[in-house]
Amino acid sequence: MTGFTSGYDDPSSRQRLATAAQYETDAPALESIVVRYEDRPDRCTIAPRECSEIDQLTTWLSADVGAFVELADMQ
Repeated sequence: MTGFTSGYDDPSSRQRLATAAQYETDAPALESIVVRYEDRPDRCTIAPRECSEIDQLTTWLSADVGAFVELADMQ
């Protein structure tokens, strides 16, 4: 494992965040964290940005980075 970086580091993530900020929604604000590996696919974990420490233990979703797609591609 090479460590982790937040999902905000690369230009495509910054663009997605800027686009998402243009739309008001009642959905919870989410945060993504990407863990980069040398010997297996990178993993992205998505969790609510604001939740209690107890909820942080169980309120998350992780998947290989390749499983995520651009929102515009699905609309």
